[in-house]
Amino acid sequence: MLHVVLFQPEIAPNTGNVGRMCALTRTRLHLIHPLGFMINDRNLRRAGMDYWKSLDVHEHADWAAFRASLLAPRRLWLFTTKAEKNFWQTSFADEDGLVFGNEGSGAPDWLHTELEATRVAIPHANPTLRSLNLSTAAGVATYEALRQIGMPKS
Repeated sequence: MLHVVLFQPEIAPNTGNVGRMCALTRTRLHLIHPLGFMINDRNLRRAGMDYWKSLDVHEHADWAAFRASLLAPRRLWLFTTKAEKNFWQTSFADEDGLVFGNEGSGAPDWLHTELEATRVAIPHANPTLRSLNLSTAAGVATYEALRQIGMPKS
C-alpha cells in the first residue's frame, strides 16, 4: 500500500481532493494535526466528502504520533521545491509514504532536516513560479509512485 501524508494541511478543498484521489487509488491518507479546518461535510462536500466513507484515513495529533503509529509507512519521501533530485529519479516501493507540507509554508525546516536524504521535487518548466497546488502535486506524485509499484487490485 502507498501512503500520502499531509503535514498540517490548511485548505479543506485541497484535503478533500487528495482524499478523493486516495479513495480511488486505495492509498492510505495520513493527516498530521493541527489542521486548518474541521473535517465535516460543509468543508469537504464539493471536493470529495462523499468519498470519505471509502477512504483509509488516519489522523495523528502531531508528527511524533504519526511516526510512532503502527500504520505509518516504512520509508518517507518529502516532496519539496527545495530538493535537488526530482521524483522521476526516484524508485518508489510498496509501503512508501509521500509527504507534503502545507499550502502556506510547506514543510518546516526540522522536517527538511529529518528527511534530507529522501527529499524530491516535481520539476516544472517555469522558474518564475513557485510550485503546484497541494492536491495537484499529491496526485502527480501518487500516480507516478503507483505507475512504478502497480495499482492495487480491486
